[in-house]
Amino acid sequence: MDQLLKQKIPGKPRILIAPLDWGLGHTTRCIPVVRELLKQDCDVWLCGEGAQETLLKKEFPGLPFLSLEGYRIRYTRSSWGLSGSVLFQFPKIQRAIKNENKWLNEMVKQLGFDAVISDNRYGLYHSSVPGIFITHQLAIKSALGRWTEKILQPRNYNYINRFTECWVPDIEGENNLAGELSHPEKKPVVPIQYIGILSRFERKNIQEKKNHLLIILSGPEPQRNILENKIIKEISHYNGTATVVRGLPDAQSVIPSTNMIRFYNHLPADELNKEMQEAEYVISRSGYSTIMDLVTLQKKSILIPTPGQTEQEYLAGYLLQKQIAFCTTQKEFSLTDALAKANQFPYRFSSVSAGQLLQRVISKFIASLSKR
Repeated sequence: MDQLLKQKIPGKPRILIAPLDWGLGHTTRCIPVVRELLKQDCDVWLCGEGAQETLLKKEFPGLPFLSLEGYRIRYTRSSWGLSGSVLFQFPKIQRAIKNENKWLNEMVKQLGFDAVISDNRYGLYHSSVPGIFITHQLAIKSALGRWTEKILQPRNYNYINRFTECWVPDIEGENNLAGELSHPEKKPVVPIQYIGILSRFERKNIQEKKNHLLIILSGPEPQRNILENKIIKEISHYNGTATVVRGLPDAQSVIPSTNMIRFYNHLPADELNKEMQEAEYVISRSGYSTIMDLVTLQKKSILIPTPGQTEQEYLAGYLLQKQIAFCTTQKEFSLTDALAKANQFPYRFSSVSAGQLLQRVISKFIASLSKR
């Protein structure tokens, strides 16, 4: 901690960014937020643990990083058991929320943060420091039925309303990406700002390669590993080329590559950006951060929601209906069959003006800090 302590620069707001640790999607979608804050001359600090720390330090090696324990939720192998498992671990989540709130109070005292931006970490609000809560999931979807949604929804808003504002990474209107999740009938009491489609990627003049696939594995274990094993079995019979990104930035073990199939534990943003544009199809989970990347690059995709992760299953159905992505279940996934159906799928993309909304919202937020 002593090495991190440094003099604050007058007029340069010190802002803490804190993404949730459920998969890496919350972390990757914070990257454009960090970039914009740096552009607008903020003193940005990051926090997290494990794979989050590895990824963020690779993207922003010069920024200070604080260790903060995540919620560390474990998922089961069965789809039904996933929702039940999360509910069973609810006391653990509440303890994590309480602990991170206590941690934040101490950090504000020691480091003098002027604001906190929390991506789905419910405990990172402060009584005297402005706090932003980032989420695309205002409405809660549960595999256990509407009775659990009726219980969870008020709790969700109760936490969100403790923040100063809620930023939603989506757009208003019919071209939105998250449907009911980001546009529920009833919204939180705190001001809602739609900040546009967040992606760390940008479209470049890169030639697409025929019959080349990019497979991005992500999400919590053991489901990430289950899909990886299925992909490896399927891809061994594929006649084209493929790049498989395992979504394990801090892993030590590697899978040997061949002339036709390359395996990476992790790829930095610039390299993954290139790989996505070179691929004819991208195969991945239907995580919202990945969806925003795909729409930004306007890539044809085959999405496989994590079994039992109701939010991803809803997004997959929503995007399939809007013809933005072809989707299939993990149980039914066959590479040959999925590619044949994707080849006949009428992919439809609307134009995305990434960054403009975010720039304006952050500029307004920084101006509000200077008035305090």
